[in-house]
Amino acid sequence: MQHESLVEYGPRRVIITVTAIFCALLEIVDTTIVNVALNDMKGNMGATLNEIGWVITAYAIGNVIIVPMTSWLSAQFGRRNYFAASIMIFTVFSFLCGNADGIWQLVFFRFCQGLGGGALLVTSQTIITESYPPEKRGMAQAIYGLGVIIGPTLGPPLGGYIVEHFSWPYIFYINIPIGIIATILTLQFVRSPKYAEKKKAKDVDWIGIALLAISVGSLQYVLERGQEDDWFASPLITALTVTTVLGFFFFIWRELTAEHPIVELRVLKNGNLRVGTILSFILGFGLYGSTFIIPLYTQSILGWTAQQAGALMIPAALTTAFMMPIIGQLLQKGVKKQYLVAGGMLIFFLYSFWGYNILTPDTSKDAFFWMLILRGFGLGMLFIPITALSLSTLKGQQIGQGAAFTGMMRQLGGSFGVALITTFMATQNMVHRNDLVSKMQYDNPVVQQRVQAIQRSNIGHGQPPDQALKAAYQSLEYMVGKQVAVLSYMDVFLYLGILFLICIPFMLMVKDGKPPKKEELAEAMH
Repeated sequence: MQHESLVEYGPRRVIITVTAIFCALLEIVDTTIVNVALNDMKGNMGATLNEIGWVITAYAIGNVIIVPMTSWLSAQFGRRNYFAASIMIFTVFSFLCGNADGIWQLVFFRFCQGLGGGALLVTSQTIITESYPPEKRGMAQAIYGLGVIIGPTLGPPLGGYIVEHFSWPYIFYINIPIGIIATILTLQFVRSPKYAEKKKAKDVDWIGIALLAISVGSLQYVLERGQEDDWFASPLITALTVTTVLGFFFFIWRELTAEHPIVELRVLKNGNLRVGTILSFILGFGLYGSTFIIPLYTQSILGWTAQQAGALMIPAALTTAFMMPIIGQLLQKGVKKQYLVAGGMLIFFLYSFWGYNILTPDTSKDAFFWMLILRGFGLGMLFIPITALSLSTLKGQQIGQGAAFTGMMRQLGGSFGVALITTFMATQNMVHRNDLVSKMQYDNPVVQQRVQAIQRSNIGHGQPPDQALKAAYQSLEYMVGKQVAVLSYMDVFLYLGILFLICIPFMLMVKDGKPPKKEELAEAMH
């Protein structure tokens, strides 16, 4: 599989890097930008909360189905053509999303947008990795990582701003100019590696594609909808869980036995990639989980606007951006990746524990600042070393396959994270509620004093006594509800932190891949 090296120099490399990052950003910002606009969409489309949730789910399903296939599709159509086509699909469906008339039309367009978007993430990572010589790969991953970590954080403030000052379709329209520019730059500058041979249509692993789509689609549905439909009380959720398990079993069996598998599972024989895949899952869990929970807490408990909640995340994202090149440098100087990842996990634990300690029904804005800066440091130390570790001992076409695995696991980790957090909070709400209510007997003198004080204050505001008493009990009920919610948020922070803490010893046991020798490097470039 000899072909000229894909390493680029000078302005070309800059242009390729910028194009690839813009595409990755487009994809990721679109995953979270919608979160802030769901309320407006719901009103506009006359949709229920359940239906509007599909706007997020459909995109994620499209994403996760296409990501494992990107390496194969690149080989099939040439990487440049496939990348350009993905940007075009993404851009066209962004326009259609903004123009959708009904909720199901929007959901369908979001699914197609996700199919275009999934490729942007992984292919842009491969393009960047291959445009840099091996000794600069750490730097390349740092540049790419900037986009991936800042993306989810940029979504909510950008979405909040657009929704407050314009209207929700502009969330999608904003992709159009960027998409057009990225397409032109891609066709002009990105080169495709020469692949050994294309597969004929009859060689295509259609069964593998079908099994992957069915199992991933079912899994994503179960994760996103399980909590609302009361898990296994719902026949649909039960059926889809069985489908997921069987689907994955047959998919793995098919891919290991097929002559031309759609997903090259054999690449997972590489120990470093296996570890990296698990770590990517945990990283996605922490990254998307905390990006999901903080805006939720500040908006629902502290009563902030979408724009305020989004803006809170900006300093943390800037910290990560500042950390990325430094980490890239450290990797080039030969600092062990395992130590950096272990350090990042420790910092993430401290951040979570800090969050656990400062949450109250009226935490001030300033209390979050340093805690989120710490999160920025932690994520900066996790992203690049994990990616570098995963891809460190892979060569040639395996780099793309490895990147696809880690990308897919990060997305799945995020979906798992958000689904588990919502489920966990719902159960914790019940636990804390029962606990608090049991301690608040109405014949308890302290409780009575509190109720009477609120009643007096209400009478002072001109309410008749019986109404004032009723209002006093209602406000007590409201306080309990708020307190219960805060306790559940605290639990989420605590357990997220513990998850990261548990991973540290395992991280330190990972062996480092030997850096490739000079001649291997030359070979890897081909």
